[in-house]
Amino acid sequence: MALDGPFALHDGIATTTQLLATMTYRTLARQVRDGKVFRVWHGVYSLRPPDTACRLRALDLLAATPIVGCMNTAAQIYGFDTDPDGRTHILDPGVRVRPSPDLMVHQRIGAPLKKVEGRLLTAPAWTAIEMARTLRRPRTLATLDAALRSGSCSKAELENALKEQRGRRGVVKVRELLPYADARAESPMESEMRLVFIDWGLPTPELQYEIHDLHGQLWRVDFAWPDYRVAAEYDSVDWHANPDAFKHDRIKTARLQEVRWTTVPAVVDDVRRFPVELCARIYRLFDRAA
Repeated sequence: MALDGPFALHDGIATTTQLLATMTYRTLARQVRDGKVFRVWHGVYSLRPPDTACRLRALDLLAATPIVGCMNTAAQIYGFDTDPDGRTHILDPGVRVRPSPDLMVHQRIGAPLKKVEGRLLTAPAWTAIEMARTLRRPRTLATLDAALRSGSCSKAELENALKEQRGRRGVVKVRELLPYADARAESPMESEMRLVFIDWGLPTPELQYEIHDLHGQLWRVDFAWPDYRVAAEYDSVDWHANPDAFKHDRIKTARLQEVRWTTVPAVVDDVRRFPVELCARIYRLFDRAA
């Protein structure tokens, strides 16, 4: 393809100037319209639909200097962006880069950096704390859980990053919740549900607890209080839109009942709108077991 030449220079991306050296503007516009070329940023195009790595490479080309990812962009690469906003977040490269609705340029002097596959990012623990500071309490815990689950940082590293960001907005909230952060949480909504239990004084549950049924099959529940044989599960609407998933959960509930476990299902409204009723149901089961 004639377009391969300019795109081959920079791993699938090229500037408008480079492309117009091989074609007319009208041809370029037609290639974009036909889905053969994709606009990444003003003045930069790619041969493939742009992903995060492509957007960052395009910014390298525009700024003529290596770009450093931060905030959601760094969190996405590390694997713990619980609240994606669809924008690219970078540190100010020291040269003029025009912010836009899709591009956020941040001033973060002194932020520690880490190289991932050739790309500098703000360090994972720093990024997690910085993200957690900006979010609502339930999502703060979800971000801390996800950061630990990603394996990109440890609890001790998060504690050190929190000290480095002391005095900044939101650190009190993070300091309160960091002791509860747990890598075993498998989704942001499980983290939110666990925070409800914490706030309403329920005993600390076991996470991802395993139970064998009478047939020897192993089942895992999101939350368990073994002393009371009570379990709680977060039920995603998307998950239960699948008939096979619905059938799986019905069998799971029946099998757990056979071994005298009671399961409390919860959906998003139970967690966010009716947390008192959710916790009251669990407390009643504790009283019944006692």
